[in-house]
Amino acid sequence: MLTYVRWYWSDDDRWNYDELDADGWALRHVELRGSDGLFVAAASLAQVRIARDSGTVGAVAEYEQRYGVVPEAPFPPLASALEPALESLSSWEFEHLWRDARRQLERQTGT
Repeated sequence: MLTYVRWYWSDDDRWNYDELDADGWALRHVELRGSDGLFVAAASLAQVRIARDSGTVGAVAEYEQRYGVVPEAPFPPLASALEPALESLSSWEFEHLWRDARRQLERQTGT
């Protein structure tokens, strides 16, 4: 079962939205800059793995430059005392953000 969460990282003024698997690993990750509302990441773990397995030197770096980085550690459970505080969101809300973020990032990079 997938879980959808959002959390704010004040150090970077970023809203983060994640699609998490049952173990808390991010499958897809979106970042929205708070100051201007621009998306700065919309990365997919599956796509990173495809880039990694392509055998092309620099494929992962190219992907991450275009779409950002997927978090590399599992999240704490909802209502955990650990920071950052995670808030639930619906799959519909996440999908809407995902589509908007990908569209914006692809326009920026001309893909």
